[in-house]
Amino acid sequence: MKYRKLGTTSEQLSALGLGCMGMSFAYGPTDDKESLATLEKALDLGVNFWDTADMYANGANEELISKVLVPNRDKVFIATKFGFRFKDGIAGPSSAVGTYFDGSPAWIKVAVEQSLKRLKIDTIDLYYAHRVDPNVPIEDTVGAMADLVKEGKVRYLGLSEASAASIRKAHAVHPIAALQSEYSLLTRDVENGILQTVRELGISLVPYSPLARGLVTNTLDVNILAEDDFRRTLPRYQQENIANNNKLIMEFAAFADTKSCTPAQLALAWVLAQGDDIIPIPGTKKRKYLEENVGAIEVNLTSTDLVTIDELIKQYPVIGERYSEGAMKMVNH
Repeated sequence: MKYRKLGTTSEQLSALGLGCMGMSFAYGPTDDKESLATLEKALDLGVNFWDTADMYANGANEELISKVLVPNRDKVFIATKFGFRFKDGIAGPSSAVGTYFDGSPAWIKVAVEQSLKRLKIDTIDLYYAHRVDPNVPIEDTVGAMADLVKEGKVRYLGLSEASAASIRKAHAVHPIAALQSEYSLLTRDVENGILQTVRELGISLVPYSPLARGLVTNTLDVNILAEDDFRRTLPRYQQENIANNNKLIMEFAAFADTKSCTPAQLALAWVLAQGDDIIPIPGTKKRKYLEENVGAIEVNLTSTDLVTIDELIKQYPVIGERYSEGAMKMVNH
């Protein structure tokens, strides 16, 4: 395993982290036994940066992770997120009816205690605001998060899907160690000012969905996704867009063959090649995919390779937003 530094801290995190959402939520049937085995395998492979959130299966993901986290606390840098609340008490995607975002200081005090209890730990290594609350000044949200650092309940602070302006305001209140935003070959919103901002401030970028929710792997058949799979609601997975998007994926897979790697490994290698201050967290709930993903660290891309990949994307630009209309309103605030 190779390691990268978190922001301006001395923390050494595995160059690839592990997104744990799918173990409990959003991507069809779950298998706790295999998920726990995947977490154990992550330890074996040196993947020490694990990511969860209180909204993943309404806290069940944090509880699942705790079973491996607690006996291996010194080996894992754990990140979790807060903010999404469910009016009916039932967990669902961030765009689900009845879901709202709460970045208020009052809720932060409640949310952190709930996450600590579910994770069965005393301190969260990295605590993110899952979004920026448009109804609460970001300075107030981060001020309350900073209090958690003073209390020893949290070590480092992060934001997710925040705009450059919000990042600057937040960082002025308390150092922000990481920005977690979607970033992949097919989703490059952060390149429009946000990536430049975090670099200026010494903040790590933690890309989630670096495999575009599986789209770039060339192994995904949209037609056989489980009925409750979150991707069924996403525009770029709809039938009118999938034909074009599949052309890109087929060409990308052909190029991966020339590099003697899988499309997933090539896609992750591309993200890793964008800078040493970038630490992607591909999600998986199976050991075989975790091992495949980790193999991306050994894929070396030349400047010519990177140009070739960019040309492919220009030839077959992906069609469809990354989120539904409602969820898109909650990003880059």
